[in-house]
Amino acid sequence: MKGKFVILAPVLFGLWLGTGGLRTPTPTGSYIVQGTDVESIRSLVTEQGGTITHELGVISAVAVDLTVAQLASIRNDSGVRRIYGNAPVESAGKPVRADKDTSDDGSTSTDGSDGEMAGSSYTEFPSLVQADVLHDRGIDGWGVGIAIIDSGIYSGPGISQDRYQKKRIKAVYDATTGQTIVEGGKGKSKVSFLEYDNDDNGHGSHVAGVMSSSKLSEIGKYNGIAPAASLIAVKVFDAQGRGTYADVIRGIDWIVANRNSVGIDIINMSLSATPRSHYWDDPLNQAVMAAWDAGIVVVASAGNTGPSAQSIGVPGNVPYVITVGAMTDGYTPADGSDDRLATFSAIGPTYEGFVKPEVVAPGGHVMASMEGTDQIALDYPDFYLGANFFQMSGTSQAAAVVSGIAALILQMEPGISPDAVKCKLMRGAAPAVGADGALAYSVFQQGAGMVNAHDAVYDWTHDCANRGLDIKADLDGTKHFGGRASQHSDGSYYLMGLDGYQWTDSGVDRNGYIWTNGYQWTDGYTWASGYQWTDGRVGADGYQWTDGSIGANGYVWTNGYQWTDGYVRPDGYLWTNALTEAMSINSWVPQE
Repeated sequence: MKGKFVILAPVLFGLWLGTGGLRTPTPTGSYIVQGTDVESIRSLVTEQGGTITHELGVISAVAVDLTVAQLASIRNDSGVRRIYGNAPVESAGKPVRADKDTSDDGSTSTDGSDGEMAGSSYTEFPSLVQADVLHDRGIDGWGVGIAIIDSGIYSGPGISQDRYQKKRIKAVYDATTGQTIVEGGKGKSKVSFLEYDNDDNGHGSHVAGVMSSSKLSEIGKYNGIAPAASLIAVKVFDAQGRGTYADVIRGIDWIVANRNSVGIDIINMSLSATPRSHYWDDPLNQAVMAAWDAGIVVVASAGNTGPSAQSIGVPGNVPYVITVGAMTDGYTPADGSDDRLATFSAIGPTYEGFVKPEVVAPGGHVMASMEGTDQIALDYPDFYLGANFFQMSGTSQAAAVVSGIAALILQMEPGISPDAVKCKLMRGAAPAVGADGALAYSVFQQGAGMVNAHDAVYDWTHDCANRGLDIKADLDGTKHFGGRASQHSDGSYYLMGLDGYQWTDSGVDRNGYIWTNGYQWTDGYTWASGYQWTDGRVGADGYQWTDGSIGANGYVWTNGYQWTDGYVRPDGYLWTNALTEAMSINSWVPQE
């Protein structure tokens, strides 16, 4: 799904009585204040009279409401590392379907009939990635827990029970309220999940269906990638797709704190925001890196802002995580000759020079579960197919496919590291190539290529991903990293040390290429080796970065470090304008 959020700058007003009677309200703003630990920051905010709204232990921060004077005092304290703005965000307006016929009276006509299901109820994408072959062998995600950070999950058929008819939704956490609900009454509330159907938007349910639906089609195939995986719903967006950075971070904080008691192995993040800083300075990215460091696999959508270069969103721009782009089969899944990269799929490199996405997966006209009363189904009735099936396109759906495959990998090899899961996914993928064997798309468009569940599960290599990176040093701020990507004077991008893979915005042929096996990347995916930034500026091997973002030896990252909309560096990285960085579920894109 594609789109941005309209930021609603928060202005909260305090009203009080003093010796002079009723006074003019003092405006406050909402901020995320980060320090060395939560306790010291909480004490500091309390001493200044600020109001704490969220505790974000995963990044040693709190979300607070502060007056201008309180903010000024806190910013000068030596215990404060960074201050970010925090704001409600809202989904952008949704485009009208291009192929919809509109009559003179404003009514619309569709190809469907009264909500009856069109065509087969079989979802082809599990077969496209060979997950169905694994299902027949009992590799179905059993014993693996996937947390879905989204708009919630509905408790309908194929979602609330796995392929063995066991209850699979282990917990629900509403980050917008801080309420935890655990099936069976083991959490803070004894409300059954079946009594707490918490997805009014539909996006989270659709994502859950793609990764794990246990519905059987009329030909006996499962409609999801991991039909026996456990699910954990982490709600951060409302019916309209609105949420805040603080809510998403609080959701990650809850996941990290409860990963062992609930059984969380994977986080799916089918959401995206425009990067406004280095990957390591974004507070959401810091939380994502903390989750990865805690041993949780994080799968993020690339975003639906393609096909321009450097369009990868947050948190997909984190170099450690698995970032997923989208391909489409042209509505002919049995014919690979028209398979192509989806036009909306975001493209790398990242601003720090990393290759993204790592892989691509089916993300065009994907059919999965959603209630007909959900907001997306109401907004786009043409694509509601009946029987709780809805058709949607986006890198959100592609990420869900990969999260499901990650569950299959972890069932086969329980306890392997997130880096190992990423390595297996990449080695199991195959790039799109032309008739001459050359790449049909560059590494910045397709990464290692189209995922294959069977090949990923049965690849036993664990050490090919994230080489040369040090996530603990990244998190504590002692060292940061850059990738191999650079740019020629003609605007094309290439990988330093790897010859022959160049790409420009123009001249991208998207038709007629088949995803095939046999292409091998050079040097085991060591894209990040040797390019390290210490204190954000000085790189190893002679690459000295300046304020103008120009590297020595002729490597220039254009538009790379020129962050817009109020990113400044005054003693603690204050993100101004109430966090104008948009954060949302990936909103609607036309089917393709």
